[in-house]
Amino acid sequence: MATQVATLPRRGVRTSTGVMLPAFTLWWREIVRFYRQTGRVIGVLASPLVFWAVLGSGFGTSFRSGGGAGQQHYLDYSYPGILILIVLFTSIFTMMSVIEDRKEGFLLSVLVAPVPRTAIVLGKVLGGTTLAAVQGMVFLVFAPFAGVHIEPMQLFLVAVVVFLVSFSLTALGFAIAWPMDSSQAFHAIVNLFLIPLWLVSGALFPLSGASGWIRIIMRLNPLTYGVEALRVLFYPGAESSFALSSSIATLGLFSLVMFGLALLMANRRSTRPAA
Repeated sequence: MATQVATLPRRGVRTSTGVMLPAFTLWWREIVRFYRQTGRVIGVLASPLVFWAVLGSGFGTSFRSGGGAGQQHYLDYSYPGILILIVLFTSIFTMMSVIEDRKEGFLLSVLVAPVPRTAIVLGKVLGGTTLAAVQGMVFLVFAPFAGVHIEPMQLFLVAVVVFLVSFSLTALGFAIAWPMDSSQAFHAIVNLFLIPLWLVSGALFPLSGASGWIRIIMRLNPLTYGVEALRVLFYPGAESSFALSSSIATLGLFSLVMFGLALLMANRRSTRPAA
């Protein structure tokens, strides 16, 4: 009788549990964790809403984005940019959970488990993306106040644009948060880099009216394509600097690059336990 020898994993070699189940678990944890913190939910929605109402009412009819019949009230013009701001706030600040998980020891326990780094990145990024996309789509309830009436096909394309912006910004937030041990440092990076990125995305003023060097920055800014794509979908007759197809393609490429960057950061740097 042939002797059957069971093959056991060698000591020091972790047996992977796959990607999808750990990613789903981390995704669900992000969803539950966010909506248990009512203050964060209210803050994410209320802050841009107040900003939109005050800024839109302040500028009012003193701002014009076009000539003749194409002129817009500033409240209407700034609506796509405010939606992007909601997505940016949610996407970036949900990734503060990476720093919190490190301090609590949760992230270290995940790293020593038989879970591939890809699952960790995918779960965290998809969790933040889902939250940001849902928050952004909820903001569409105010669309009629901005003169926006969305058809079903337009709604689908808006959802695609919001998802791509959410995914890319969440992946960027993960890449920034991964090597950090301090939430204060994370806030500093966001205030120094990401908020100005939104300011020159066409959210507050059109590309056509900007000065030369600002116009170059706006064309290189991926958020510009998100704002312009939403503006084309919300106001089909409004002036736009980019075609919808090219804006969506640019956002798709940006999403892939940012997710690749998040994977690179997760695989190159080990997470240290909190002191």
